[in-house]
Amino acid sequence: MGHYISRRSLSEQDTLPQGRISFNEEAPPHYSSWRVDRGAAADVQANGTIGEVRVGMEVKAGGQETECQGSRQEGRRPSIYSSVDAVPHLEFYSNATATGRVRRNRPSLETLRKAFEDGDLSSNKGDSGTGHLPHVLDQGEEQDSAVEKTRQPVRFGWVTGVMIRCMLNIWGVILFLRLSWITSQAGVILTWVIILMSVLVTSVTSLSVSAISTNGRVSSGGAYFMISRTLGPEMGGPIGVVFSFANALGCALNTVGFAETVRDLLIEYNAVMVDDINDVRIIGTITVTLLLLISLAGMEWESKAQIIFFLVLMVTFTNYFVGTVIPATPEKQAMGFFNYRAEIFVENLFPDWRGSQGDFFQMFAIFFPSAIGILAGANISGDLKDPETAIPKGTLFAIFWTTLSYILISVTVGACVVRDASGNLNDSLPFNFSEPCDGLGCKLGWNFTKCKQSQSCSFGLANSIQVLSLVSGFGLLITAGVFAASLSSALAFLVSAPKVFQCLCRDNIYPYIDFFAKGYGKNNEPLRAYILTYFIALAFILIAQLNVIAPLISNFFLCSYALINFSCFHASITNSPGWRPSFKYYSRWTALFGAVISVVLMFLLTWWAALITFGIIFFLLGYVTYRKPKVNWGSSVQAGTYNMALSYSVSLSSVEDHVKNFRPQCLVLTGPPNLRPALVDFVGSFTKNISLMICGDILMGDSQSVMSNDKLVKWLNIRKVRSFYTPFKADSLQEGARHLMQASGLGKLKPNTLVLGFKSNWKECSPYGLEDYVNTIYDAFDSNYGVCILRMMDGLDITEELQCEANPAFEADEAIESDHSQNSGRESDNENTTNIKNDEIRTVFQNKQGKKTIDVYWISDDGGLTLLVPYLLTRRKRWRKSKVRVFVIGEQQTMENERKEMVALLQRFRLDVHDVIVMIDTERPPFSKNLKGFEESVASFKLTKGQHRGEGSTEEQRTECPWKVSDKQMDAFRLKSEKKVRLNEIIRRNSKHAALVLVSLPVPQSDCPSSLYMAWLDTLSCGLHCPVLLIRGNQQNVLTFYCQ
Repeated sequence: MGHYISRRSLSEQDTLPQGRISFNEEAPPHYSSWRVDRGAAADVQANGTIGEVRVGMEVKAGGQETECQGSRQEGRRPSIYSSVDAVPHLEFYSNATATGRVRRNRPSLETLRKAFEDGDLSSNKGDSGTGHLPHVLDQGEEQDSAVEKTRQPVRFGWVTGVMIRCMLNIWGVILFLRLSWITSQAGVILTWVIILMSVLVTSVTSLSVSAISTNGRVSSGGAYFMISRTLGPEMGGPIGVVFSFANALGCALNTVGFAETVRDLLIEYNAVMVDDINDVRIIGTITVTLLLLISLAGMEWESKAQIIFFLVLMVTFTNYFVGTVIPATPEKQAMGFFNYRAEIFVENLFPDWRGSQGDFFQMFAIFFPSAIGILAGANISGDLKDPETAIPKGTLFAIFWTTLSYILISVTVGACVVRDASGNLNDSLPFNFSEPCDGLGCKLGWNFTKCKQSQSCSFGLANSIQVLSLVSGFGLLITAGVFAASLSSALAFLVSAPKVFQCLCRDNIYPYIDFFAKGYGKNNEPLRAYILTYFIALAFILIAQLNVIAPLISNFFLCSYALINFSCFHASITNSPGWRPSFKYYSRWTALFGAVISVVLMFLLTWWAALITFGIIFFLLGYVTYRKPKVNWGSSVQAGTYNMALSYSVSLSSVEDHVKNFRPQCLVLTGPPNLRPALVDFVGSFTKNISLMICGDILMGDSQSVMSNDKLVKWLNIRKVRSFYTPFKADSLQEGARHLMQASGLGKLKPNTLVLGFKSNWKECSPYGLEDYVNTIYDAFDSNYGVCILRMMDGLDITEELQCEANPAFEADEAIESDHSQNSGRESDNENTTNIKNDEIRTVFQNKQGKKTIDVYWISDDGGLTLLVPYLLTRRKRWRKSKVRVFVIGEQQTMENERKEMVALLQRFRLDVHDVIVMIDTERPPFSKNLKGFEESVASFKLTKGQHRGEGSTEEQRTECPWKVSDKQMDAFRLKSEKKVRLNEIIRRNSKHAALVLVSLPVPQSDCPSSLYMAWLDTLSCGLHCPVLLIRGNQQNVLTFYCQ
């Protein structure tokens, strides 16, 4: 319970300089308002009923500088837990600060733990409880404050920056030059339908824009920025190109509208320069050049011009509505204007389609560009003071006022002007007339029958585009309004297109366009992009046909709206915790409706333009997907991928295993994957896009991984290996592998096969390391895992090759790695990628194997894993031409029957096996030379004669040295040893030219010493130049010939 603190006091607290704060710990503190005397020490004392709190602030003299430093120190205010710990602060969450300043970071866990271990100063001060953070200024802060004062960019509020800009962009040439004609064609009712359909699309889109723009800070780039940061670069990149192009077309559209109005004035005053079309081209070129000069002058001048245009339009609308109630003169009546008449309104309620464009959707296509200006404010989001508030508020208000104006103008013009009029004063009817007269004009005292029948009427809603000038009180003001509307919209589009394109170029999604990313001046104006937009707009201005350009621009903007709505829908359904828009008045289903209706309208308006638009988008989408730009914007696609993976993983857990769906899901003990590339490539060749692969890196003791996790994952991605990387700290290989086998995976996505490299130094290594290796195989079988051991002639570990390689690139890598151990945050992503590429070494598994054979020595039935792996290999492009040969053990007498049985079994398994060979000489004794070599390999592990002193001592030796082999054990396993030596002789004879040899792995018995078991593995796989895989399933079926 503390004293009341006024808002004034709180604001003063924010500007207080940092000082020492001491609390009397005898009682809970009370709080009071701050009263600071600038330039002198301030003491604040607050007395309460329970205790006393004394706060002392040491303030340096220096006026404004001291105040600035004090506000910065707020970010370093210590937590009550520790003098090193920091309280929550805005700058800890910002992505970037001003140029030249070092971003503030909260202390890391390592720093906090080290501080606690060394002794927290504040906690060691007993009752004083006093602690403060050292005052350290950020680098270049003083210079930043001076620069910020001299180079403040122009920022706009929601009225001038969004609402007025959107209204000016919506009030384009269509309002003054085509709305009356659309009303005559479609009638008032269908015109309202067209208006409301357009407004429905734009309103739903504006709700989606409002939701996206309030879900975090919006930078420059408008629709492109919002789509790309929501859906990712794959969808953002294409729409950035299309939307920039659409804005350039919008500039051309409104410039052509302005040029048509000027041309009509020239015709009226007999001042035609060349002809109707070329006059539009000349005027349009001059106009867009002047608009470019205004844009190049900067946003401040452009904003002032927009305000002038807005005031002119307000006067124009006032002039129009006043003109509808001023009694019509005979001249105006001859042109079809009769003030408000019920009969005229009823006549114009219903459609009267005329000409080749007399169609509802053609009218919609022509009108829709008049509603596309809703993104004008969002497109300059980087120039707004508060985009999160300004964009929703300004856009929705702009839609409301412009919709109201469209409806009122269509109603008033439909109630005041007839469809056909001659403009001839002689067509007025006397009181007593006898000549034939047909149509509404007869009731109003005018006979327009002749011109209507001959289709030569020059005035009226259906024939003149200057109807609003006719209705208004002063016609020239309507002309000024046309100028203001067309020029303001053209100027807004001319500014929007470069801003969007500049943001796209900065993201570096497409090549060769970064030239246009450069900005100039305090507002970072994209001058180069302005020039590009100018030439694109100029190219379409030369078409000089408003009705041709309008459907094209409708398609591009509808495509943009569809993607904006889909972005909002997709971000909503992913349920990502990061989707927290402060604008709540939206719905995922309205966003989906907006996306669908936009696509439908695209094809209903101009189907060929829609196909071209989608063709361009899919081409650009394919390029970005292939290129995979190195950006991470936390898009909803990432959130959706996570949701799908999580949902499928959970649903998969409830599905029972079936032999038909078995996949060898491999836990590969690679260590750092880049040091054993052959092992990684081999397993990746039969698991990629088929099953799970996890690269396990067991860090024993105090060892550290040679590369960071992110680097190793990048290395796997560059090598195109679909695998997870999992490091694990353990005291031994056996312990680490045991924990990895138990904990790796998720639900049914769990390894079932352990893959490791052959321990080629088993004779020289520590006996404890040997025991550790063999025990790992024991544990794998105990865990019901299959086991694969890969052996290559030159070994798998390339550490020594990397160290001995006399390549400057590798030396640079080592220097960077040593520097990384001292400061782990210095290397950029590009440097990391370069280092990873330098470490790549091509392995035999990356080469095409041609027509070599894959020899499978299926000695023991393990459930079929020995056959499944070579089948999966032959599905790969590199192994496709390889032929699989299966070797089985048999006898001379039954050899042919055994071969037929095996062929029948393999055919029922639907395995494409080239040949089946029955080995009938496995029972022969091995050559004495080979047997002697086997015994020599075990000799160093045998118990010496001095160590044989009775049964009890032998058991003790087994316990202390389980890798030792006694003579008794040698005799017990002699027959097995000889058979393995003999099998190796057969393998070397038959598989000299094989690409890969697979041999059934013997299961280790509990009474078999580890050294003897390793000798068996060594003997089975030695003497071959090709890779050898010792493989054993878990004795459960992984192949079946049944369909259920």
